[in-house]
Amino acid sequence: MVQPCEKGPPPRVVSLLASATEIVCALGYRNALVARSHECDFPGSVAALPAITESKAGSEATSGAIDRQVRTIVEQGLSVYRVDAERLRALNPDLIVTQTQCEVCAVNARDLDQASCQWTGTRPAVVSLAPNAVADVWRDIESVAAALGAPARGRALIDALRARMETVRMRVPPGSERPRIACIEWIDPLMAAGNWMPELVTMAGGVNLFGVAGQHSPWMSWEDLVTADPDIILVLPCGFDIARARREMPALTARAEWSSLAAVASGRVYLLDGSQFFNRPGPRLADSLEILAEIFYPDVFTPRYRGIGWEKLATVAHA
Repeated sequence: MVQPCEKGPPPRVVSLLASATEIVCALGYRNALVARSHECDFPGSVAALPAITESKAGSEATSGAIDRQVRTIVEQGLSVYRVDAERLRALNPDLIVTQTQCEVCAVNARDLDQASCQWTGTRPAVVSLAPNAVADVWRDIESVAAALGAPARGRALIDALRARMETVRMRVPPGSERPRIACIEWIDPLMAAGNWMPELVTMAGGVNLFGVAGQHSPWMSWEDLVTADPDIILVLPCGFDIARARREMPALTARAEWSSLAAVASGRVYLLDGSQFFNRPGPRLADSLEILAEIFYPDVFTPRYRGIGWEKLATVAHA
C-alpha cells in the first residue's frame, strides 16, 4: 500500500480519469499528482500537470461523426485512447488510478496493461475504479483513500457528500406531482443516461423515463422519446459542455415532432454541462444532484448553478 503523506514524502500519483483526479484532490492529495489524462481539468490547478493520454477520436467532430469514429476503432479491437508509455514510466509513479467502467469514456485497465507491458522492476500500485451506481462511487472513493493510506479522509469525504445529497432529497416538496424526465446522454445517435443518473433524478424528485440505475446507458430511438413525451428534457452529452451541447441541438430541433413535445411546448428543455458534472462519477455528483433539484423545483431551490451547470434551451436560443 502507498504510504500516506503524514508518514513521509507524498506518493507519486498518476490519474488517468477525470473523476479520479477530482477524488484525489478532494482527499487533499493534489500535490501528490505528477500526471493526468488529457480530460482531467478540475480543479483548475491540475492543468499544470503533464497530460499523458490522448483520444484517437476527433473531439471537435459532430456527435454522429464521433460515434462513427469510436465504433470503427472499437470494432477493430483497438483502444480509443493512447497512453504515453515512455513518459509514464519516466514519471515513476507509486500509484496509478484508472477505470474499468467504460472502454470509450476513459483510459481503462487494458490500455494501462498495454502501456506497461515492457516495464521492468517494481511496478506501481494500480487502483481501477468501476462506478455503475452511486454506491459504487462511494466505494471508489474509499479505494483511492485506502491506496493513499488515508481511509479516514475517505470516510469523511463520503459522509459530507452524502449529507449534501440527503439535504436535497429532504427538501423536495412532499406529495407534489413528480415531473417525468428524459436524460439524453448522447444526441446522435440518441442515448439515454444510465448508471447513477436514474438515482440522481429520483433523489431530486423526478421520475426517470429512460435508463436503469446501475446499468450502462442505453441507446434509444426518436420514436421512444416522442412516445414518452417527457415533462422535462435534459441534454447532457458525455464530454460536452453547454456550448458544445447547444451546437449539436439541431439534430433534435430539426425533427418534425420536436415542437409538439410537452417539454418543448412548456419551455422545459435544458442544456447541462455533462463534461464537468453528470458524467464524472466523483465528488461533484453532489453538485449534479443540486443542479437537477433547482431545474425540477425552481420555486424551492435557488438557481445557484444557472449559467454554470445548466441553461434553459429557450433562453440560449434567443440570446
